[in-house]
Amino acid sequence: MNNSRLIKISKYLSKHLRHQPERIGIQLAPGGWVNVDELLRACKKHSFAINRSELQEVVATNDKKRFSFDATGSLIRANQGHSVEVDLQLEPAMPPEVLYHGTGHRTVEVILQQGLLKMSRHHVHLSSEIITARKVGARHGRPVILRVDAAGMQEDGYIFYCSDNGVWLVDHVPPKYLQLLQEGKRH
Repeated sequence: MNNSRLIKISKYLSKHLRHQPERIGIQLAPGGWVNVDELLRACKKHSFAINRSELQEVVATNDKKRFSFDATGSLIRANQGHSVEVDLQLEPAMPPEVLYHGTGHRTVEVILQQGLLKMSRHHVHLSSEIITARKVGARHGRPVILRVDAAGMQEDGYIFYCSDNGVWLVDHVPPKYLQLLQEGKRH
């Protein structure tokens, strides 16, 4: 399958498994799961036919590992990033001492004043790697990386989760746990 088709399928799945499942007539079960056959029928019914092998390829090759199958391969879900109400059934996890958040340069001042807010999503998304945070930030203009004192937050009672694709999730990051990284310096 060509790269253009992979991207179109990934975007279509993101839209409907994270934000608008009702648009194609599916419902997210606890954990965000949807029956694969039901999803494929709904896609076809709404003029965006996807076959099982295409779906498997998108799940296997998506660089951000946005989707996953359950152990049986009969259910699929988006790993995180939902704007619709869904319980992903994630267990609290012990974060690394430091996590990172990438953003565009235009939002830095507000973030340093208010902290990181989940906005329309269920959680704030954090990365364990600077390079990943930089890629995320680049989607919003010139990237800026914020260092998050995850150990300090955890000590103070904040609860972290780690999604199936390694994205760290938390409800809010107050400003006192944030540090602006200077590009080119190691931390």
